[in-house]
Amino acid sequence: MHGMRGLSVFISEIRNCQNKEQERLRVDKELGNVRNRFKNEKVLTPYDKKKYVWKMLYIYMLGYDVDFGHMEAVSLISAPKYPEKQVGYIATSCLLNENHDFLRLAINTVRNDIIGRNETFQCLALTMVGNIGGRDFAESLAPDVQKLLLSSSCRPLVRKKAALCLLRLYRKNPDIVNVDGWADRMSQLLDERDLGVLTSSMSLLVALVSNNHEAYWSCLPKCVKTLERLARNQDIPQEYTYYGIPSPWLQVKTMRALQYFPTIEDPHTRRTLFEVLQRILMGTDVVKNVNKNNASHAVLFEALALVMHLDAEKEMMSQCVALLGKFIAVREPNIRYLGLENMTRMLMVTDVQEIIKRHQAQIITSLKDPDVSIRRRALDLLYGMCDVTNAKDIVEELLQYLSSADFTMREELSLKAAILAEKFAPDLSWYVDVILQLIDKAGDFISDDIWFRVVQFVTNNDDLQPYAAAKVKEYLDKSAVHETMVKVSAYILGEYSHLLARRPGCSPKEIFNLLHEKLPTVSTTTIPILLSAYAKILMHTQPPDQELQSQIWAIFNKYESCIDAEIQQRAVEYLALCQKGAALMDILAEMPKFPERKSSLIKRAEYSEADTAEQSAIKLRAQQQTSNALVVTDQHSANGATSPVPVGQLSLVKVPSMITTENDTSSDHTLSQQNGALSNVDPQPPSADLLSDILGPLAIEGPPDATVQSENNAASGLEGGSDAIDGSAIVPVEEQTNTVQPIGNIAERFHALCLKDSGVLYEDPYIQVGIKAEWRGHHGRLVLFLGNKNTAPLVSVQAIILPPAHLKMELSLVPDTIPPRAQVQCPLEVVNLRPSRDVAVLDFSYKFGTNMVNVKLRLPAVLNKFLQPIQVSAEEFFPQWRSFSGPPLKLQEVIRGIRPMPLPEMANLLNSFRIMICPGLDPNPNNLVASTTFYSDSKPAMLCLVRIETDPADRTQLRMTLASGDPTLTFELKEFIKEQLISIPTAPRAPAPAAAPPAAQPTPQIPPNDPAAILAGLLS
Repeated sequence: MHGMRGLSVFISEIRNCQNKEQERLRVDKELGNVRNRFKNEKVLTPYDKKKYVWKMLYIYMLGYDVDFGHMEAVSLISAPKYPEKQVGYIATSCLLNENHDFLRLAINTVRNDIIGRNETFQCLALTMVGNIGGRDFAESLAPDVQKLLLSSSCRPLVRKKAALCLLRLYRKNPDIVNVDGWADRMSQLLDERDLGVLTSSMSLLVALVSNNHEAYWSCLPKCVKTLERLARNQDIPQEYTYYGIPSPWLQVKTMRALQYFPTIEDPHTRRTLFEVLQRILMGTDVVKNVNKNNASHAVLFEALALVMHLDAEKEMMSQCVALLGKFIAVREPNIRYLGLENMTRMLMVTDVQEIIKRHQAQIITSLKDPDVSIRRRALDLLYGMCDVTNAKDIVEELLQYLSSADFTMREELSLKAAILAEKFAPDLSWYVDVILQLIDKAGDFISDDIWFRVVQFVTNNDDLQPYAAAKVKEYLDKSAVHETMVKVSAYILGEYSHLLARRPGCSPKEIFNLLHEKLPTVSTTTIPILLSAYAKILMHTQPPDQELQSQIWAIFNKYESCIDAEIQQRAVEYLALCQKGAALMDILAEMPKFPERKSSLIKRAEYSEADTAEQSAIKLRAQQQTSNALVVTDQHSANGATSPVPVGQLSLVKVPSMITTENDTSSDHTLSQQNGALSNVDPQPPSADLLSDILGPLAIEGPPDATVQSENNAASGLEGGSDAIDGSAIVPVEEQTNTVQPIGNIAERFHALCLKDSGVLYEDPYIQVGIKAEWRGHHGRLVLFLGNKNTAPLVSVQAIILPPAHLKMELSLVPDTIPPRAQVQCPLEVVNLRPSRDVAVLDFSYKFGTNMVNVKLRLPAVLNKFLQPIQVSAEEFFPQWRSFSGPPLKLQEVIRGIRPMPLPEMANLLNSFRIMICPGLDPNPNNLVASTTFYSDSKPAMLCLVRIETDPADRTQLRMTLASGDPTLTFELKEFIKEQLISIPTAPRAPAPAAAPPAAQPTPQIPPNDPAAILAGLLS
């Protein structure tokens, strides 16, 4: 533009305009002049055309429509000189969109510039194509751009622009740009030493792997190598070092690309990557320079995202949380905001929530921050990290903060406090206290859904009704009462005030006067509720109070002519009903129980307007459906009143009832062999080779109901070891037709989860199913983590639990769709009814693209999860051991073919199954004595004692004696331990009917050369 005097004068005149009207008049005048000039195109010189196109472009930048001169701008692209070609490319990029017809006229000229030798023209053409990115350009020019990118004779400047141009074309038209077989080419580009080309190529790789990571596994080690080079600052030019940080943009892009790969199998690559991530985590700190902070934190937070994606070790996750804990404590508000936001994202990772709780005090302090955005992040984080262990503390802090919170936050704050109180209440009385406090402190922001929910719980729980009635009366005694409090008080006192009749100040007349005082202050929506309460109070007044009756009838007479139809109808009908006499008791009887329903509060949370970080925690909670603590069931105590069933720390008030019968359970689901066919695993009956128990009589019989039990136990709860049937964690019901293959050994994953409480149950290229469990007595709470690993949603998601007869299980709502790269959590409540080795099956299916995947996974809710190890002294052990006199309470069996293992390893195995070794009880150092406690809903805690006698000369056989106070438990636990010790062959077997353990039989004659007899001689 230098030297174009007419353009400079025009810009100067525009800037000197005093108002918008003067500017518009000057622009119209210039557009008319340019239009006339273009009409005489033959007399236009290239200089004039260039000048007028610049003027058009400047006018367009001012916001005015330019609907002519497009052809002149496109024609300048073919000019031989750089100044004309430059304005032609720039004007075309700005004035025309990808669907403009004139662009087709320029395709050949643009192509000639791309394949030509002039690097300047190449850069202009690539920039314009990348900016427009149309379909016609993609069809005609993508191959030439690809060649330019891979050309070794081009300068890095051109190749860098070619990579970005190809990226734009691929993003706009992935179906046209052919990238088949590009894995090797991308791998070659990642070896580029020039960081400009490498950064552009990494941007292209991120787009490619987001659509299909399977084709680019060869690029993964190159990405790790690039990241290692940057982290160690090896061979990094000074111009790519930003405030001492080697190319932070490339580091961020590289870690973003790595997050599209589901896992890193190669141990060396994984170790190298974690070393680099450790270096990034250790080397990031807060400094005074804002620009350096921005760059280092961009790298750090991308590293945190990668650590979460790779499911790093707990130590590294703890380090990440500790680092974020430092950030939320600094004075700089931007850093505090980022710390809170990323800590919220980390809630989606298994086993991190407990670590984040250590910073609860600092997070609560952030609620009082002057910056409202930080307060919102702190609120969202508290909402996401809340569980049964800290719910009371967090909700109480939210209630305290409610009084001083901004009005813009009070509605959201009230909604979240109500949801947390509903989900994690230790008892219903606490829940009622919290909601009443919310109504009292922030009544204007309390929706009807909140007080409706309180009414449901009070109505459905008889034990709660007197308490709730007394509490709302306390609030009504205050001088200033919010109208929402009047509504809930009127309903509860109308229904249940008669339960307080014997308390001082709670007579029907006093309750009526207390409510009637509020009538002049309420709106027409509340008056109908008060009228209903008056009618109920009158009905409950026994013997009838004539004065009270006259007062209430007078009120009904007053509102018979009310203009509001609802009030008028109620007044007329109640007055007529009150004159029915004794029939009034039946007509105005107590409200029936409400049916169980999903919480409308959580529905509101799902659709509330919030930004990205806030939605992450909302979705985390929303996936848990309704409150498992406050599901109202029709369970009754001995005196006939509804009573809560305590569930330790896991369930809060009542366990959802679930009727399970033998006919609709999955107790006859069987193990799958390697070929996928179904077969019944024949449980081995107690050996006929009997050994004498040195501490008690013989034990050979199974439990009395062993026949039924063994039929149910055709599919045992665990594999027999690491060499167990491959895929035994999958229980196919029909021929599997999945084209998607799982990642990793499913049997090993299931076996590992039987020994620990969190990990991955199933994984394939599209989804990862993880489990986190907590076990308390006969109750368990599992959380299924369903993680979408792709950039497209998973649809038609279904999860159905097939529980065995001995387990009551309830899975919360599973969303039909899992958004891209998102994780949802589905809580599963488990109650153990009796001992059994049967396992529950998760029938899980989803659809990704054209792939419909259906797998049936065994859940690790197995027998040992309901055991609690206990240390037993000799003074306690021997009396208990002798009290179990013999079969079926005490069973003994010689077990052959066990996996040879040293005695300490066997002790560790038993400990891993929650069976505690009791040292020093057996004088023989080759023997083990252990004890545990079994919990079930049907019986009190049951002590189990185990004695294992081994032969150091032959580790393939042993004698095991097990005793407990329940025959079924004795048999099931004996078989369970036996399955863990025996090496199960992997060859398929024909299905065999389940055989019951035989009842007491005559002891067969043992041949002298029998191995059991030899072992008995060694042990005697």
